[in-house]
Amino acid sequence: MTDFNTIRQYNFPTVIRFGAGAVKELPDHLLAKGFKKPLLVTDPMVAGLDFFKKIKEDLITKGFSVEVFSNIHKNPVKSDVLHGGEMFVATDRDCIVGIGGGAAMDVARAVALRVNHHRDLFDYDDLIGGDQYVTGEVPYFITVPTTSGTGSEVGRSAIISEDDTHRKRILFSPKLLAKIVFADPMLTMELPPFITAATGMDALTHNMEAYIAKGFHPMAEGIALQGISLISESIANATNNPDLEARSKMMIASLMGAVAFQKGLGVVHSLAHPLSSMLDTHHGLANAVNLPYGMRFNISGFEDKFRMMARAMELEHETGEAVVNRLFELNGELGLPTKLRDIGVNENHLEGLAELGFADFCHPNNPKQVTLEDFRKLYHEAL
Repeated sequence: MTDFNTIRQYNFPTVIRFGAGAVKELPDHLLAKGFKKPLLVTDPMVAGLDFFKKIKEDLITKGFSVEVFSNIHKNPVKSDVLHGGEMFVATDRDCIVGIGGGAAMDVARAVALRVNHHRDLFDYDDLIGGDQYVTGEVPYFITVPTTSGTGSEVGRSAIISEDDTHRKRILFSPKLLAKIVFADPMLTMELPPFITAATGMDALTHNMEAYIAKGFHPMAEGIALQGISLISESIANATNNPDLEARSKMMIASLMGAVAFQKGLGVVHSLAHPLSSMLDTHHGLANAVNLPYGMRFNISGFEDKFRMMARAMELEHETGEAVVNRLFELNGELGLPTKLRDIGVNENHLEGLAELGFADFCHPNNPKQVTLEDFRKLYHEAL
């Protein structure tokens, strides 16, 4: 068994320091790089937790001038980024450390972009070729994940919504990759069961959708299968009976999912995103509820892929139906719902959800074409 108390380093795609206690290396790393005035970007919940206060205290003890920006929404919006950028400049910061889950990472990365790029923020939307405008330097950027879900700590993009319409935009550039990740599974040990389960199902969705996404990327597919395997063996213990091994495997699998989904995502994310936009649903929860339905939609014609996923999940029957059944069972074991009505969706929401889902940027990479009518049917089925 791997000793997760030992801190190890590996590079993929950036430098990753992984193991229990890795975050303690943050102050000395910043000192070695010549930085003394970090902006810590996190969310309001994490900002109040003891481990975050300890990270801040350790930095101050070593002579750092520390500012914290935590006034962000759980589904980040443009104004969050603009306010964070203003704080960076007004307080004369010299680097950025994103600490938290996907929301904190997205805002931290977008603030890093904003500091030296002053066009309208959404001019940099990757879906309209905005990466061409990312020409300046960005501040030194570090990530410290506190959940095992999005894997944003190793990403190069940030998903930020418009304040009024809540339409999601993608800010992307290789320059937005963190210089180093301090991946410390001990920071996830006190997460409540719901957050552990929902973020874990988000990571599973990333790995599964990346594996079956259309396109050719055998390296991403291999990574995704191993991520599926790790999550299948550890998510229940991580949620219901957490220990260092289970939490470590979930954090590894989360990182793997974020690397794998450079191949693409699919219909499940396009079903989930509108729930966050319309109803402010937690992204991981939205994925968890929709995952069995989206996977069932994709079985026909891709039976070989589902056989491999069933094998990675160590299922008795290596079929797509077995995979879908296990996903329903897994939600139950984790205390997560299996119907949209259980997270506040009603019949009146369905048409708006379907239209937003069809307009979403993820399903074009789904292995099967998804029509507006398909979205209507999938939402009805999940209701």
